[in-house]
Amino acid sequence: MYELLFWKYEDGVYLNHQEVYEALDEDQVVEGLEKLPTDVILNRINSVFSKWERVDENSWKNNDGPGAFCVKTTPNSVKIECYGTVGTTMDKLVDIMDEYKCPLYDPQVPERYDEMSEK
Repeated sequence: MYELLFWKYEDGVYLNHQEVYEALDEDQVVEGLEKLPTDVILNRINSVFSKWERVDENSWKNNDGPGAFCVKTTPNSVKIECYGTVGTTMDKLVDIMDEYKCPLYDPQVPERYDEMSEK
């Protein structure tokens, strides 16, 4: 499994990404994160991956190739667990979240890909 995690900081807030990840991973509330339109995001993912089989409300699998993923949301974060998913599929997921101004935190690296890390 490969995890992709997304959240958005409130204006003027910038926290330790690893600590935010660990708190979110343990279902803790993190002060300083914006509320996300998770229903809209799930609908957008479903639209982009409309050719994939929707296994349940939060999971998709590719019947024409490798990969499956599950989306887990909190009011302030979106975690996508990828199973055998190719890089181009993960790139699409990152691009969708970018539409909502939610940069990727890759806990495997660990690194957050946002404008602050690019400076």
